Amino acid sequence: MALVSINELPESILLELFTHVPARQLLLHCRPVCSLWRDLIDLVTLWKRKCLRDGFVTKDWDQPVADWKIFYFLCSLRRNLLRNPCAEEDMGSWRIDSNGGDHWKVESLPGEHGTDFPDPQVKKYFVTSYGMCLKSQLVDLKAEGYWEELMDTFRPEIVVKDWYAARADCGCSYHIRVQLASADYIVLASFEPPPVTIHQWNDAMWTEVSHTFSDYPPGVRHILFQHGGKDTQFWAGWYGPRVTNSSIIISPKTSRSPAPSRAPPETLQGQGETS
Repeated sequence: MALVSINELPESILLELFTHVPARQLLLHCRPVCSLWRDLIDLVTLWKRKCLRDGFVTKDWDQPVADWKIFYFLCSLRRNLLRNPCAEEDMGSWRIDSNGGDHWKVESLPGEHGTDFPDPQVKKYFVTSYGMCLKSQLVDLKAEGYWEELMDTFRPEIVVKDWYAARADCGCSYHIRVQLASADYIVLASFEPPPVTIHQWNDAMWTEVSHTFSDYPPGVRHILFQHGGKDTQFWAGWYGPRVTNSSIIISPKTSRSPAPSRAPPETLQGQGETS
């Protein structure tokens, strides 16, 4: 019996086979095989099918997608890029930038004079003291799977979120700073709102802060996330703002966004020098 080439199969069968092949293998090993495979792998239909198969969209999805291949990869990479966001590993994965007063500490929810967190799966939080306490993480996007063309050409949305709360019996000041930086740590865009001051005898409710970077300059290779604060009454112990459930998530664009976030040229402190 004569051997039959796989390319003699109907294109619909080949497309169905490719739907089950991991995306990176499709591009690295299958696409270069021949012009037929290249053309099939470049079809929008294939990447729509893969998105449906992996649950990234539903059959009634009605939002416009500029590039289904890129959409698929962004969905497959989508996760929180911050490690240990809810203090389950004590202070692990965090760089301590300022450790004033009685230093950073981890406590269990709801804590003294505190309230329950909106998500019951979150069990712990980080708490600051009477001197400034700041901690940070520097995310290396290439190490996390986000290649240069993806960030520079398609510029997916970078969504940053954090949660903070005060003790009911003590005032405090909460700080957050997020910066997008180049390979040599030049700041390209920044989110640094004024500190939030919470007065004594507050409701101790948890508050979410959120910011979306969109249409930022090309060249983003790192994301610096820093937050913390201190109490405003200089009490010994841990009476400053409590923080938990922080996140950085890169997502496909679903709509046109407003003007880009920009910052004057500067270098991330302690990360590198300009040449």
